[in-house]
Amino acid sequence: MKQLAVFCGSALGVDARFAGCARELGREAAARGITIVYGGAAIGLMGVLADAALAAGGQVIGVLPRHLAGREIGHQALTRLELVDSMHARKARMAELADAFVALPGGIGTLDELMEVWTWLHLGLHAKPVSVLNVGGFYDALLAWIDHAATAGLIRPSQRNALRVANNVNNLFEQLG
Repeated sequence: MKQLAVFCGSALGVDARFAGCARELGREAAARGITIVYGGAAIGLMGVLADAALAAGGQVIGVLPRHLAGREIGHQALTRLELVDSMHARKARMAELADAFVALPGGIGTLDELMEVWTWLHLGLHAKPVSVLNVGGFYDALLAWIDHAATAGLIRPSQRNALRVANNVNNLFEQLG
């Protein structure tokens, strides 16, 4: 794996473990020579992730919709910042660049990105690993709902099993190989 797409919050959240995990993921990716591909913002968990990877000598590619760049949240110190026309274009470009995907804690944007790449995996539009990094049990409720939908016969076991769950950064990289 050369490039990892990371979906995460544009806010920090209230649990310090979220930022700690974003920082650790950025540092560990840099140490492994893995380029981070992310949403391009300098704020929240996104900024923590990018800053940590860059400080550790890593490469970071941001993909930012132009309408957000105008709000001055674009990270200006990245290896490369690509401006795109829409959120749809952002997701497509990140998917094109990435060899794997992981969701850290985040809000509705993170959930949207995660669900879209997981759906694309199911539809055969890519064959790249899709994971959640379940920091402090952040994704427990979502995973319970997914398991409930699988038990109800609305998500196939193969679909459920395709979504990987890691509880820490080392576990994530072990899963990704």
